Amino acid sequence: MKRSLVKNKAFEEQSSDRHEHYGSRIMALTGGNQAHSIICSNLNALLHTQLRKRPSVIYTSDMKIRADQPRKYMYPDVAVVCGESQFEDATRRVLLNPAVIIEVLPESTEQYDRGKKFQYYRSIETVQEYILVASDAQHIDHYRRQSENLRVLTSMDGDDGVLELPTIERRLHLAEVYEKVPFDIEDNTA
Repeated sequence: MKRSLVKNKAFEEQSSDRHEHYGSRIMALTGGNQAHSIICSNLNALLHTQLRKRPSVIYTSDMKIRADQPRKYMYPDVAVVCGESQFEDATRRVLLNPAVIIEVLPESTEQYDRGKKFQYYRSIETVQEYILVASDAQHIDHYRRQSENLRVLTSMDGDDGVLELPTIERRLHLAEVYEKVPFDIEDNTA
């Protein structure tokens, strides 16, 4: 492991804040707004209910994910593993094999989540689905792996939309994902 990676890993483990690489900078992750928090809670509750008796594990934004090309560490809002979870080391702080990754998009990091971060997630062989959930409107973009270099995009809007998740053989109704989310409040987190 490169010396800078060892230093960054030690820094992150000792820090009370969480950090991600953003380009060549390391940035502290800030808390989300009300909509972001409610959507993340809804997603975790819905997935937990649907996957309780299946051999899948749901991780919240506390679980760090490692991408190898280039080696980067990120904290997705939701990650799902099918089968047994694999970790970087015995501390079980860095997950290596997510199958589904969900990011709830604040305006401040949307470009990064759609661009570089998506590129990093694509380098993880186990990732089959990448889902971007808007926090300012009922809109979801769903990328599904078709082959090594091809991802198929499906977008959906509104209360009647249904997100099909073939990797985990489940579906999410947008009305439930966005339940209790107030869209009339201005987002000043940027």
